Amino acid sequence: MRRLQSVQNAAARLVTGARRRDHITPILQQLHWLPMRQRVTFKIAVLRGLSVSDRPGTGVPGRRLSTRRLRSTDIATCVVRRSINSFGDRCFAAARPRLWNMLPTHLRLCDSLEQFKWLLKTHLFGVGDRGAL
Repeated sequence: MRRLQSVQNAAARLVTGARRRDHITPILQQLHWLPMRQRVTFKIAVLRGLSVSDRPGTGVPGRRLSTRRLRSTDIATCVVRRSINSFGDRCFAAARPRLWNMLPTHLRLCDSLEQFKWLLKTHLFGVGDRGAL
């Protein structure tokens, strides 16, 4: 993660013309770029959001992802399966439902995918350096 963040920081400085000694957080906020850890969280949550965006009334036609393994009986929560591989709980199958369950309820119950993405990015900007969620 540190290497990816370093590359993103260099790209942000290059785009804005900022100097190396300038603090990177305001630069990333000015560009409206999430730090890498939050960006990974955003991408995983959007994939999960795509899988539930085909509910009636969302305006998104058809199924975008297979949801057979993702949904529980309630659309706002997911069953987190125990993983038995070498990656443990970091694997995608375990990370996606756990991350989804940690999101605030108002995000999980959004009516449209675009609204979900907008609210999620706003939420992750508020989380800041406190971690992915």
